[in-house]
Amino acid sequence: MISINQSVDRRKFLQSTALLTSGAFGLTVVPASIVAGPKTSAEDMSNIIGPMAGYAPQVGTLVSMMTWMRNVILFPVAGLTVEQLDYVHDAKANSIGAMLLHLAATERFYQLHTFENKKWGEWPEADVKRFSAASELGDEGRKNIKGNPLKYYLSTLEEVRSNTLSEFKKRDDAWLMSVDKEWFWGPTNNYCKWFHVCEHESNHNGQIKWLKSRLPGAKAGND
Repeated sequence: MISINQSVDRRKFLQSTALLTSGAFGLTVVPASIVAGPKTSAEDMSNIIGPMAGYAPQVGTLVSMMTWMRNVILFPVAGLTVEQLDYVHDAKANSIGAMLLHLAATERFYQLHTFENKKWGEWPEADVKRFSAASELGDEGRKNIKGNPLKYYLSTLEEVRSNTLSEFKKRDDAWLMSVDKEWFWGPTNNYCKWFHVCEHESNHNGQIKWLKSRLPGAKAGND
């Protein structure tokens, strides 16, 4: 168990590190929770990677990583307008809005796959209609994903994540460690599949910040 003093010392360390990092690279490289003002004890746990109440130990550790990464994704998009979310930098680029919906679509696929044992061609019709363009992006995404306010993307991400967390609470570490020997890149357990969902957000986080720095009128960045 982490003591109050340890928690305070950790908070001071993270805040000082964040300030040094932000001076060199810009605030978007650290989560908002690190550089914000005073926090409650419950909020302090957002920077603790490890088991979480209500989940099996390894499942909770995965949840803590996914939650931390989600905070990193949400910070750079805060306050973006519809026009900024729809901005397409060139004929091969995706918009920030499309990439946010893409993250929700990817997580929805892994829900269907790992919770319901469905494969790519077995998506329910409602999910196909809602997420297919976002899942594949490209021309379909550029054509169809536009005109939505930030609230639309955030609520979709939250809706999908809420379902993930609800399902995780029903599963144990044995399920998380179970191996799929038929997975297309080789034997893979559910832990790796869901860590990929987290890593996938990290990948698009870089793209989102790059696009944000190229928005019309954006100031020069350090990326």
